[in-house]
Amino acid sequence: MEKISIFVDVQNIYYTCRQAYQRNFDYNKFWAEVNDGRELVGAYAYATHRGDSKQMQFQNILRAIGFEVKLKPVLKRLDGTTKADWDVGLALDAYEAAQECDTVVLLSGDGDFGFLLHRIKQRFDTAGEVYGVPSLTSDLLIEQASKFIPIDDRLLL
Repeated sequence: MEKISIFVDVQNIYYTCRQAYQRNFDYNKFWAEVNDGRELVGAYAYATHRGDSKQMQFQNILRAIGFEVKLKPVLKRLDGTTKADWDVGLALDAYEAAQECDTVVLLSGDGDFGFLLHRIKQRFDTAGEVYGVPSLTSDLLIEQASKFIPIDDRLLL
């Protein structure tokens, strides 16, 4: 049975689904689809922590589905802008997991993860499956994916 690990760039999925479809991603449908006939090694959702109750409720839903939720606080810069980026943390975790599974499943449209998928294929012969909004997913990421699965109506609320 194929072993998989799942990595979700929560902010990227939220904003791309909202921008392209004005809808939210259906994590329950995704979970059923991605785990069908496969062995799950680990599932991780990378999110920001603002402390608001609606966001914490959503994070609890992710936990109930089966994700380990990793949180990073939103940092406020001196100029008033904010930053909360999980790219390096997600990439490091996915790289380590790639040694223990056949496929890394990534939910993101961020082109920087194309380098990650290239490297795990090269080093460990681990496939990289990407779920993303087609119009907002980097061409580099799609090119490096072993399989690209478009987020469309079937995976939206």
